[in-house]
Amino acid sequence: MLMTQTMRWFGPADPVQLHGIRQAGATQVVTALHEVHNGAVWERDAIAARKAAIRAAGLDWTVVESLPVEEGLKTRSADWGRLIDNYRQSLINLAACGIDVVTYNFMPLLDWTRTDLGWELPDGARALRFEAVAVAAYDLFILRRSGATDDYDAATQAAAEARYAAMDDTARAALERTIIAGLPGSEEGFTSPQFRRAIETYANIDAARLRDHHVAFLEAVCPLADELGIRLVVHPDDPPFPIFGLPRIVSTEADVTDLFARVPNGSNGLCMCTGSFGVRADNDLPGMIDRLGDRIGFLHLRSVQREADGAFHEAEHLGGDAGMAAVVAAVHRLSVREDRSIPMRPDHGHQMLDDLNRTTNPGYSLIGRMRGLAELRGLERGIAHAAGNMA
Repeated sequence: MLMTQTMRWFGPADPVQLHGIRQAGATQVVTALHEVHNGAVWERDAIAARKAAIRAAGLDWTVVESLPVEEGLKTRSADWGRLIDNYRQSLINLAACGIDVVTYNFMPLLDWTRTDLGWELPDGARALRFEAVAVAAYDLFILRRSGATDDYDAATQAAAEARYAAMDDTARAALERTIIAGLPGSEEGFTSPQFRRAIETYANIDAARLRDHHVAFLEAVCPLADELGIRLVVHPDDPPFPIFGLPRIVSTEADVTDLFARVPNGSNGLCMCTGSFGVRADNDLPGMIDRLGDRIGFLHLRSVQREADGAFHEAEHLGGDAGMAAVVAAVHRLSVREDRSIPMRPDHGHQMLDDLNRTTNPGYSLIGRMRGLAELRGLERGIAHAAGNMA
């Protein structure tokens, strides 16, 4: 039993077209109704129309990425009840259209965060990169968040001040835009004053309280998901540590183990992102797959290269610190053990070759992901042959 090979597609406006994804070897796309505002109901007719367009291109759609959890659900705002009702109705509509995996995250305000969306590698390709000192420079000297100095040691503050001083206005604006202007698939985008105000809505929400809110959300939707046969899979924090004073609660194996213990419903599952978890050296990726396997409903296979001072960048899919051979071997053991084909997508490919001259969504150009998919496909098939599980 091999993984189901997919690629993320951002809908009709995506520069990468469905025929290109099919030619790359994927059999499915993972996508969402990105045109629907966060918190609104995904109507059944719109879901069915999108699925029909995907099938007309020779692909299928069974995994949503993502059905966003609106901020009012994370903060338990006065609108919580209406937002829960809308989320439940969207699940009903998705199930009616044959969608059985729904990805979401519980990161406050920001989705994945990077400081450079086109960092040049030695071979001339471009990658996504996160630099902790650049984040501190933005936080301390551009955002000027209240209490920010409490979150950085003296050495980091000094390095951030030097970095800020060395940037001209264009570089400062580019850093600001990269961090908070919004990313593909995300509705959120801020100016720095808007971001400061949004952060204030979390002033009384620490990690423990955010965990309680996450549990409350799942307790409200998982019984329905159980009935519908939908697996809700949470994407881990990216990066997997607090940022801008905001708590992060899905960063380690202990985090997700606690979540599954508090909400044991079978529909409460995990999107195993080896890139997000892999930023932390204390996350044992193959071991997590072995121990959490029955909860894993979707795989993001990518690797990061950890650098000094908390920085990291997207590595080649078979390079970096993930140890991808051991990861895929663990996935293969899981697939055989449960006789289950787990949907997988190569994540955050490098911008390379002809895509360097095209406008693409950061991390989602076609050629870099096609390379990653081909490498992962070959690795898995080699592991399966060695295990005697392929003719």
